[in-house]
Amino acid sequence: MPGYLDFVPQQRFQPTLALSPDGQLVAYSSHVSGHYDLWVVPVAGGEPRRVAGFDDRTVRQIAWTPSGNELVFTADENGDEQYRLYLVALDGSGLTEIGPGADCQRFLAGSPFDPTGRFLAYTANDRDPAAQDLIVRDLETDKLRRFKPPKGVAFEAVGLSPDGRWLLSSGFRSNTDVSAYLTDLSNPDAEPTCVTSALGAGVFDPCGWAADSSGFYLLTDHWSEFTAAAFYDLTAETIRPIASPSWDVEVLDTAAGVRIWSVNEAGRSCLHADRDGTPLPLPDIPPGVISALSLAPDASLAVVLINSAARPAELAVLDLARHEFRYLTDTRPPALHVINPIAPELITYPARDGRDVHALLYRPDGPGPHPVLLSVHGGPESQERPIYARSGLYQHLLHQGIAILAPNFAGSTGYGTAHQKLIYRDWGGIDLDDLDHAIQYLRTLDWTDPNRLAVMGASYGGFAALSCLARLPYPWAAGVSICGPSNLLTLAKASPPTWKTFVATVLGDPDTCAEHLLERSPVTYADGITAPLFVIQGAHDPRVPQAESDQIVTRLRERGVEVRYDIYPDEGHGFTNRANELTAYEAISTFLHTHLLATTADRSASLHVG
Repeated sequence: MPGYLDFVPQQRFQPTLALSPDGQLVAYSSHVSGHYDLWVVPVAGGEPRRVAGFDDRTVRQIAWTPSGNELVFTADENGDEQYRLYLVALDGSGLTEIGPGADCQRFLAGSPFDPTGRFLAYTANDRDPAAQDLIVRDLETDKLRRFKPPKGVAFEAVGLSPDGRWLLSSGFRSNTDVSAYLTDLSNPDAEPTCVTSALGAGVFDPCGWAADSSGFYLLTDHWSEFTAAAFYDLTAETIRPIASPSWDVEVLDTAAGVRIWSVNEAGRSCLHADRDGTPLPLPDIPPGVISALSLAPDASLAVVLINSAARPAELAVLDLARHEFRYLTDTRPPALHVINPIAPELITYPARDGRDVHALLYRPDGPGPHPVLLSVHGGPESQERPIYARSGLYQHLLHQGIAILAPNFAGSTGYGTAHQKLIYRDWGGIDLDDLDHAIQYLRTLDWTDPNRLAVMGASYGGFAALSCLARLPYPWAAGVSICGPSNLLTLAKASPPTWKTFVATVLGDPDTCAEHLLERSPVTYADGITAPLFVIQGAHDPRVPQAESDQIVTRLRERGVEVRYDIYPDEGHGFTNRANELTAYEAISTFLHTHLLATTADRSASLHVG
């Protein structure tokens, strides 16, 4: 039987890519070398080439200079999310840091350069840890123009207009409260102006300029529960819809009169395009999820980063002229060449208040009855989607005979704003009730074994896993928490300064909601956890500090509950080091196999491991 490592993709990618100005090369971040480095590969196909990288840093965002001779990128150290800016020549020479200084969060604009390549736009909290400023840097003189955000708003630079006059940015308060801001750089006394305030609250998330600088494109829920693509006209000061499906538009790019966008239809990415307003036929793509998309300057092709349940994330080309889809990379691991991967079934199950919860159900081959892993996504404002999940861990567990149910409970994105907001300041409430109904649904299936049940999650999903083990009265066989909060009060107090408004809106203000946050914390119910638990934590995690895992581990070990606790000293929130990631997932596979499939003797032996 293939082991876990036989299911591991040959490489993984950060969700970023950038086409060169001539459309001949695509730049991306891959950890094929063991760390996420900056690579380029010809769009026509050929050998990838490493341009830059570090032993301890992860390349996150990438953009080309207008000349196409250099690239600018951000990178952080061991997942600490303190991003620094770098410039490097295409041949890998002349690597320099832009604006060196103290650690802070520097975010590169999506289109960061003016037409000359002299001015660079980004955001940083170097002035005040609690404020994300807009910055335009003159790369010739190293002088800065800085624009401070209004109170409670986190700026994110989106791009300089093609004529170099305007800086477009978003103003973030929460995932459901985003505004568009414009700064007139031709005015030496200009301040960022919110151009969507008259439209009311909601999502007005700008995503790029029209080629003639007449306006910009944005994603908005202004007209419905779902996110539409729209255009803001600078002269008329109005927005008009471009695409308003009954699902969320997620990614949009434009070039040479062509617009191409991705729609999240029940979790799967579906591409649409038009040319000068007329629908444009596109080649078929595999059923999966597109996390990055870039259209060539002449609109002859697009490059995407696409991931599916049956094939790991890959770079691929959509040739619009030839109407062809082709992969640029092949990351398929050995196991996928000898077995048929299992795609999930999209199901719904009933929850309280007459709601239905969407979920992905993976059924192993064979009649069963099969043990089941309840897998809870992070966020919570995220979505379980049909991808090659957790570096092949899903497919390996399925091959062992372990079924997986991955629900999109209250708070998940993709099902409308109202569904997303249900969890606001109600963590451990309606979401836990939805997970309870997930277990009730599983118990109705004749091919599942309700007495062999485990739960797993990372980040928010780790919090949910701990909540399930502590508060839902089922015969849990095991649980896995990866960087999962155990105490919502200490989590809220320790959150990054720039997140203060977001935390108060989504989780709860620790100064005014302390009692409520403690009442919903897994650590409060730690005595209810009796199942073996595996906890994984990054020592440099800036979002969920190690103290969150320490608290629950200490409480359980005091009662003699079996706990394996693995701390990774060179990781932050999740994994950036490939070796660490594979070690962790292989250990999780062994842990779940032991407690869901192994004999009693095997389980007894496992108590002395780790």
